[in-house]
Amino acid sequence: MTLTPPQRLTVFDLDGTLTWHDSLLPFLAGYVARHPGRLARLWRLPPAVLRYALGGRDRGILKSQVIKMVMGGDSRARIDAWADDFVASLQGRRFFRPAALAAVAAHRRSGDFLILLSASPDLYVPRIATLLGFDLTVCTEIKWVGDRLDGALRSLNRHGEEKTRVLDDLRARYPGVPITAYGNAASDLPHLCTVNQPLLVNGDAAARRAAAARGVPVDDWR
Repeated sequence: MTLTPPQRLTVFDLDGTLTWHDSLLPFLAGYVARHPGRLARLWRLPPAVLRYALGGRDRGILKSQVIKMVMGGDSRARIDAWADDFVASLQGRRFFRPAALAAVAAHRRSGDFLILLSASPDLYVPRIATLLGFDLTVCTEIKWVGDRLDGALRSLNRHGEEKTRVLDDLRARYPGVPITAYGNAASDLPHLCTVNQPLLVNGDAAARRAAAARGVPVDDWR
């Protein structure tokens, strides 16, 4: 059976694009609040942040280190239970930008194939994608050993140029299908510049200047 290709791929970033702020920090903070015994591990956080600042600013390494501190060694059942509750709680909080949700809904009504592309981890991002009605999720994958969370990155960190590589894979999978993409940061501009219809939303002044230099339109979502 031959499947009809989608008429358009629409790619949304998560943090700062669909949301008002970062999602990983509240996810991890909520886990610590639920399991306060994990606080004893956080003495390692300041040295990790210092190494990040002085050693090349590798976001993926820092992300893995913090996840290991907060959740490393815990069971899948325990972490999944928190991920379910965390994502369920987002509907009752001012977490998603209303204009962003309206954009997702408009693209869904148009029949677009919706893709959530995020550097945040697969511990909870696929659940957000399901909540919002996305068709595909591509995010940073975290390693498990059996039923226990290791915390190392199982994939590359889906940030910066890695998002461009993901877009290349999508083009190979859906040749000739036009792509719309939304992002909020200067680090999103490399992949935004490769699509048919890019938009930088909610960017800071530096990101807006960089977008203008590359001919990427900008907007604000509230």
